[in-house]
Amino acid sequence: MSFSVTLPFPPKELSPNARLHWAQKSKHAKAYRMTCFALAHQAKLVKPETEGRVHLWIDFYPPDRRHRDDDNMIAAFKAGRDGLADALGIDDKRFVCHPFVRDEVGGMVKVHLTAGAEVAHG
Repeated sequence: MSFSVTLPFPPKELSPNARLHWAQKSKHAKAYRMTCFALAHQAKLVKPETEGRVHLWIDFYPPDRRHRDDDNMIAAFKAGRDGLADALGIDDKRFVCHPFVRDEVGGMVKVHLTAGAEVAHG
């Protein structure tokens, strides 16, 4: 199994460094989760046939050249990861994340999912 989907970059409000009221952050997380769910559904992602791990090869393309920590990008993407799991109909604990921050600007997150014996990013 191998699928790819391009998602929007997480909104700045989801950064662990954002100083928002929890209700505001929750609103942004829910909206981003639903957006990622809809795009994954539109890309026709299919639930893996096996019950094992699902590898998420996550390529972050920041919206500008400002420095961002990869751990903050991963945390900001949590709602997006949940949206992908919702679209696949699986528990997100099955995901093994392989994040990579690209030097190119793009304002997007490209996710490639692999499961089963296939574990290489392609």
